Amino acid sequence: GKRTKSGRSTDAETLEQLKHPIAPAVIRYRELSKLKSTYIDTLPTFVAPDHRIHTTFQQAVAATGRLSSIDPNLQNIPIRTELGRKIRGCFVAPQGRVLLCADYSQIELRLLAHLSGDPALKEAYQKGLDIHARTAAALYGVAEDDVTSDMRRSAKVVNFGVLYGMGAHRLAGQLKIPYAEAKRFIENYFASYARVDLFIKETVEKAQRSGYVETLAGRKRYLPDLHSDNRMMRENAERIAVNTPIQGSAADLIKIAMIQIHHRLQREKLSCDMLLQVHDELVFEIEPDCLKEASEIIRHEMEH
Repeated sequence: GKRTKSGRSTDAETLEQLKHPIAPAVIRYRELSKLKSTYIDTLPTFVAPDHRIHTTFQQAVAATGRLSSIDPNLQNIPIRTELGRKIRGCFVAPQGRVLLCADYSQIELRLLAHLSGDPALKEAYQKGLDIHARTAAALYGVAEDDVTSDMRRSAKVVNFGVLYGMGAHRLAGQLKIPYAEAKRFIENYFASYARVDLFIKETVEKAQRSGYVETLAGRKRYLPDLHSDNRMMRENAERIAVNTPIQGSAADLIKIAMIQIHHRLQREKLSCDMLLQVHDELVFEIEPDCLKEASEIIRHEMEH
């Protein structure tokens, strides 16, 4: 495995490659101890006199413009594992009220389709097609009907990886495939979505000239490292240049939606409170009588 300054690495990637029974036990122990220390031991200490947990949203911490939740962070309550879902299950509405979650579907990929103007991506969303299955067909050179669930999973990693400037080396590690295959995947992706490739190149070039990138709402992020002599710093700035207009626009979009929803709910005098924002998702607490009307308002304001 890899080596660190203090000896051999024991990170998750190294442990997963070990063919020794201790490795899965250590991974499991780490997972449980993280759940225990981050949530089970910590969350009860934040319960306020009203029996609720209140978070604090920071407006100006994440450079992309996203809201960031602290003390405690309620934007990363686990869901992937069964134990994680049990922790999430502790968050309930008070008696006589219900929780409603409204989230944007694949908002960053939709924004990529809009910003790049790629005809294949736009068509997929306009026709309500399965974007991951479509990408899988292009990556593997098969018909969409022949795409397996494993192929679709790999395509999903590629679809979102492109947003974060993932190269062939990192993709190979994440999908556990040879470097040559990962390189071929990325080449096939850009062959299928040629305007995305052009958008990435043009965004980086424009940022190098102006020194900043901006979101759809016109919020700017300056990137002095685009001209750094350090190659790693320069490449990282290039990845940020591509990602910020997408993730930053998504952040602007949901903030505008939150403001509009707030005003609509006040005007309609509905018993509905916005509790939480989790990046592309809003969580509300509503009286059941208002559920239908509030849902329609929330949907309309988020879509428009």
